[in-house]
Amino acid sequence: MDIRLKELNKTIVNCKKCPRLVNFIKKVCTHKRKQNINEIYWGKPVPGFGNINSKLAIIGLAPAAHGGTRTGRAFTGDKSGDFLFECLFKSGISNQPFSINISDNLKLKSTYITNILKCVPPEDKPNNKELSNCSNYFNEEITKLKNLKVIVTLGKVAFDNCVKIYKKKFQNTKKYIFKHGQTQLLTNKTIIIPCYHPSPRNVNTGVVSDKMMVRLFIKAKKLAKL
Repeated sequence: MDIRLKELNKTIVNCKKCPRLVNFIKKVCTHKRKQNINEIYWGKPVPGFGNINSKLAIIGLAPAAHGGTRTGRAFTGDKSGDFLFECLFKSGISNQPFSINISDNLKLKSTYITNILKCVPPEDKPNNKELSNCSNYFNEEITKLKNLKVIVTLGKVAFDNCVKIYKKKFQNTKKYIFKHGQTQLLTNKTIIIPCYHPSPRNVNTGVVSDKMMVRLFIKAKKLAKL
């Protein structure tokens, strides 16, 4: 990883700006799931991962309590992540159909994965102050990704917050609509594509399927010219 991203990620990992989130992470790491009872949890903010020259970014809202908060990598160690990486592999974006931990040799093709919020919030509901604090880190990430052409947001809340940050950053007054797979211009060189969240509920109820996700990621690849 580029030294500029390493420095940013170090700052993110050591961040303690939001006491409510710091305390909740401690609670998560104390009350482990039965299947993870003997594991040592990451137990810190979860930084993004990928190459600084990435042309594609995949954005979620926040790490999962027993996913990223446990493993130290976004969308890793939970069912949403399992589904996501199967689709990324089928799309030719990742070198393997799984993401287990930060040492599993996962490689992404010109793609950066991160969350708007770096800490898991109680009930998956961050407050405005927490989102504001973390938006500065997200802003730094997208600023450093100078070759970024396409952003795929996973879920409406991630989409809304990503758009909000971009509108503020570029003084953009355009109206954006969350519609799965619909391309919209964020800037004159960056496209955003909303995507249904790959949650077990959405997958099990047919809101999103692997075919839909793969089709969307292949589209994103073409637009980003990967």
